[in-house]
Amino acid sequence: MANSLQYIVDTKGAKQSVLVPISKWNEINEKYALLLNKVKVMTEIKNGFKEIKAAKKSGKKLQTLNAFLNESNR
Repeated sequence: MANSLQYIVDTKGAKQSVLVPISKWNEINEKYALLLNKVKVMTEIKNGFKEIKAAKKSGKKLQTLNAFLNESNR
Protein backbone atom coordinates (compact mmCIF):
# COMPACT_ATOMS: atom_id res chain seq x y z
CA MET A 1 0.00 0.00 0.00
CA ALA A 2 3.03 2.33 0.47
CA ASN A 3 3.47 2.85 -3.29
CA SER A 4 -0.18 3.12 -4.26
CA LEU A 5 -1.49 6.27 -5.88
CA GLN A 6 -4.62 7.94 -4.56
CA TYR A 7 -6.89 10.00 -6.77
CA ILE A 8 -9.07 12.92 -5.79
CA VAL A 9 -12.22 13.01 -7.89
CA ASP A 10 -14.96 15.57 -8.36
CA THR A 11 -18.64 14.94 -7.73
CA LYS A 12 -18.96 13.34 -11.18
CA GLY A 13 -16.08 10.94 -10.52
CA ALA A 14 -13.62 12.69 -12.85
CA LYS A 15 -10.03 12.61 -11.58
CA GLN A 16 -8.86 16.06 -10.46
CA SER A 17 -5.64 15.37 -8.54
CA VAL A 18 -3.38 12.56 -7.48
CA LEU A 19 -1.54 11.83 -4.25
CA VAL A 20 1.84 10.23 -4.84
CA PRO A 21 3.91 8.56 -2.11
CA ILE A 22 7.08 10.57 -1.42
CA SER A 23 9.36 7.71 -2.50
CA LYS A 24 7.64 7.60 -5.88
CA TRP A 25 7.71 11.41 -6.13
CA ASN A 26 11.48 11.42 -5.47
CA GLU A 27 11.96 8.77 -8.15
CA ILE A 28 9.92 10.82 -10.63
CA ASN A 29 11.93 13.95 -9.83
CA GLU A 30 15.25 12.13 -10.32
CA LYS A 31 14.13 10.84 -13.72
CA TYR A 32 12.86 14.30 -14.64
CA ALA A 33 16.23 15.86 -13.79
CA LEU A 34 18.00 13.29 -15.99
CA LEU A 35 15.61 14.00 -18.86
CA LEU A 36 16.14 17.76 -18.51
CA ASN A 37 19.88 17.23 -18.72
CA LYS A 38 19.47 15.02 -21.78
CA VAL A 39 17.33 17.68 -23.49
CA LYS A 40 19.98 20.30 -22.70
CA VAL A 41 22.76 18.17 -24.20
CA MET A 42 20.74 17.31 -27.29
CA THR A 43 19.80 20.97 -27.80
CA GLU A 44 23.46 22.01 -27.60
CA ILE A 45 24.42 19.32 -30.12
CA LYS A 46 21.68 20.53 -32.46
CA ASN A 47 22.86 24.13 -32.08
CA GLY A 48 26.43 23.02 -32.77
CA PHE A 49 25.40 21.39 -36.03
CA LYS A 50 23.54 24.55 -37.02
CA GLU A 51 26.67 26.58 -36.28
CA ILE A 52 28.81 24.23 -38.40
CA LYS A 53 26.34 24.40 -41.28
CA ALA A 54 26.22 28.20 -41.14
CA ALA A 55 30.02 28.42 -40.96
CA LYS A 56 30.44 26.14 -43.98
CA LYS A 57 27.92 28.21 -45.89
CA SER A 58 29.66 31.50 -45.09
CA GLY A 59 33.21 30.17 -45.34
CA LYS A 60 33.92 31.00 -41.68
CA LYS A 61 36.75 28.97 -40.17
CA LEU A 62 35.83 27.10 -37.01
CA GLN A 63 38.01 25.91 -34.15
CA THR A 64 39.21 22.32 -34.54
CA LEU A 65 38.21 19.67 -32.04
CA ASN A 66 41.86 19.23 -31.06
CA ALA A 67 42.22 22.96 -30.34
CA PHE A 68 39.00 22.94 -28.36
CA LEU A 69 40.12 19.96 -26.26
CA ASN A 70 43.52 21.55 -25.61
CA GLU A 71 41.79 24.77 -24.58
CA SER A 72 39.45 22.86 -22.24
CA ASN A 73 42.33 21.10 -20.49
CA ARG A 74 44.00 24.32 -19.33
